[in-house]
Amino acid sequence: MQVLEAAVAANPWPLRRERAAELAERYPHAAEMLRLYQALTVVQEAAYRLPSPENIAAAAAEYVLPGVIDVTVEAGPRALRDGVIALFASEDMGGLIQRWMEQKSLNPFETYLARASASPLLEAMTTSTSSISPPPLGGEGQGGGMSQHCPNCGGLPQLSYFAVSGEALVSGPRYLVCSRCANNWIFSRMMCAGCGESNGTKLPIYQEQEQFPHARVDGCQSCRKYLLTFDLRRETRAVPIVDEIAALPLDLYARDQGLTKITPNLMGN
Repeated sequence: MQVLEAAVAANPWPLRRERAAELAERYPHAAEMLRLYQALTVVQEAAYRLPSPENIAAAAAEYVLPGVIDVTVEAGPRALRDGVIALFASEDMGGLIQRWMEQKSLNPFETYLARASASPLLEAMTTSTSSISPPPLGGEGQGGGMSQHCPNCGGLPQLSYFAVSGEALVSGPRYLVCSRCANNWIFSRMMCAGCGESNGTKLPIYQEQEQFPHARVDGCQSCRKYLLTFDLRRETRAVPIVDEIAALPLDLYARDQGLTKITPNLMGN
């Protein structure tokens, strides 16, 4: 088990690609996006192996972005393909990616291209001894010093998951996963990852046991934000970053409750 974990830490992309293929067969509603994600993992895996660049935005625009555009045009849904092509023809891509690095407001097509291109470089730097140049934009969170921003790069959380503890009757910790560099950090089990609310009566949980028994919506009535949480004890094969793409019905339900996701995933949900 330790050998497998070390291999995944060294290169997480094959496992993500395998899980995407598995879920594409299981969930027809998400098959198109999961197949696009499969294609993107090939490009991102190559980027993950690049030497740590001095300028992430420039390196992402030069070495990663062309491949992202190619696979998106080939495998992406029409609306995304058209948006990406129009954007590429009119935009300074290096500047666009730099704005994403600085967490500036971007439209969905801009966010998709910037994130798909730069995030594997950031993730590679997270798992190496290199430091990430963008300064953290968030500080300590409310309540017990818990940080709602990634301690590595300052990014907002994408999702959370409950880890397998390895011991019977012992609950594993809850982790948040960064939407920028995929770093994981421990966070309180009963606290909003958006605003730090810790009053359990204001933290509704929504689940769909039949279709997604290992996933749930963690909402907050104070800030009206939510994220998806995955329980790896219920589905040991789950890869939260990939499973979140398949869990679109949970996102739709959360929106129906008037909640907004802390950070939409790579596919915009």
